[in-house]
Amino acid sequence: MTMSVQERNSGSGGKEEESEDESEILEESPCGRWQKRKEQVSQGNVPGIESASLAMDTEEGVEVVWNEVLFSERKVFNALEDKIKAMFENLMQVEHPNIVKFHKYWLDMRDNQARVIFITEYMSSGSLKQFLKKTKKNHKTMNVKAWKRWCTQILSALSYLHSCDPPIIHGNLTCDTIFIQHNGLIKIGSVWHRLFVNVFPEAGVQGKVRHNRDEQRNLHFFSPEYGSAEDDYAIDIFSFGICALEMAVLEIQANGDAVVSKEAITNAGQSLEDPLMREFTQSCVRHEAKMRPTAHDLLFHRVLFEVHSLKLLAAHCFISNQYLLPENCVEEKTKSFDPNGVMAEIEHKGRPGVQLKYSHVSPLELEKFLEDVKNGIYPLMNFASARPHPVPRALSLSQEHMETVKTPTPEPQETETRRVVQMHCNMESNEEGTRTHLSLFLKMDDKLHRQLSCDILPTDNSKDLANELVHYAFISEEDCDKLAMFLEDELCKHRGITPGSSGAMVMMH
Repeated sequence: MTMSVQERNSGSGGKEEESEDESEILEESPCGRWQKRKEQVSQGNVPGIESASLAMDTEEGVEVVWNEVLFSERKVFNALEDKIKAMFENLMQVEHPNIVKFHKYWLDMRDNQARVIFITEYMSSGSLKQFLKKTKKNHKTMNVKAWKRWCTQILSALSYLHSCDPPIIHGNLTCDTIFIQHNGLIKIGSVWHRLFVNVFPEAGVQGKVRHNRDEQRNLHFFSPEYGSAEDDYAIDIFSFGICALEMAVLEIQANGDAVVSKEAITNAGQSLEDPLMREFTQSCVRHEAKMRPTAHDLLFHRVLFEVHSLKLLAAHCFISNQYLLPENCVEEKTKSFDPNGVMAEIEHKGRPGVQLKYSHVSPLELEKFLEDVKNGIYPLMNFASARPHPVPRALSLSQEHMETVKTPTPEPQETETRRVVQMHCNMESNEEGTRTHLSLFLKMDDKLHRQLSCDILPTDNSKDLANELVHYAFISEEDCDKLAMFLEDELCKHRGITPGSSGAMVMMH
């Protein structure tokens, strides 16, 4: 039995004919949203996937990656089908600003073959390895602040994965599977690597993993216990330690050897001038797995830990409560301020105080900072972070539904993943007050609008209404509680003034 990816080679030249050839649509998803192109992309080593294709998300107008796993024997796929579905349903629930987004999957069975197709976020800016090579080529050194910011983002993602229920071990963390965007946002990809290994061992994938591991240039990223029955989250910590070391020195020299030796790693660590950075990286690459710290512990290491500024705390508070504020409130508020007005003052005895005026703050810089906080570039990690919820069973296909799926297999039951950023509602009651017509307007985070309406009875409650919207995939489950609170407030206001009408608008993050 073999697993492979259907490959279509495309030219990389700049000729117009080749460019048009690469953008040719080869295939569409059953729902028509995802369109596969001929152009091949690389997003890190994954078992059974040697290449992937660029695709277009026609709903959001962005490029994504179309990944395929091909089973040459249908009977092998049938034996693993339940495991495959469970694995992909779990991946659909992974949501973190520093993790490459897993969008959708579906199964395709034809004749004696079976395919698993899944769509992931496309990281167009390239890998961390590519960035480090360019930096070294330009004879530049790594900025310590950038190094700390990158480490914090990677550890934030690992802490999230390791605290999932059940925990998710990455198992393939290298500078090739970490991606950096132009705004400095770090995302780790290939999160499904370890899950693939666990699901497809009898399909010959374990050998593929060994091949990936044995690639000479990446062998040093893997811990001594990698592949043993006892390995756990500590293998990710070891890999992270090597990544952190390479980020600091730009490249660990192999000194002409085929692989990076332990001596080369030790020498690279000793070359760090900051003793805290040396201690930090050395703690991650300890030979004994039990001696390595957790991702959460590393976030509190002295080299990374700092008391968050009031500015950052205020920004996170603003973002988390943005649904309570009007749209463009920052822009409108800054326009109304007197530039010479004093927003804060520090008084000193016996000497002049310090005044902070509104003119000292650039509205554009403030908007960019809030956007960076929202995107996950400056995570808050000095507080007890909320643990990820267990994978919601309600979002998975029921066993009865799975068994009714026939070839060609449609995509799984839809769930809304987009977040609501703005809500507006109107309520009008009949003269008797026995029925209220609700019109709900939702603005999604992709700028698309959704308008819903229904008649509600005096016995209806806001929680049931919100749950119904989640059930029919009109809103994300993460927006359920906030929408319920919004509807509850409006229902209470409206029922206090019936018959008549009311309306309100809020923003959500």
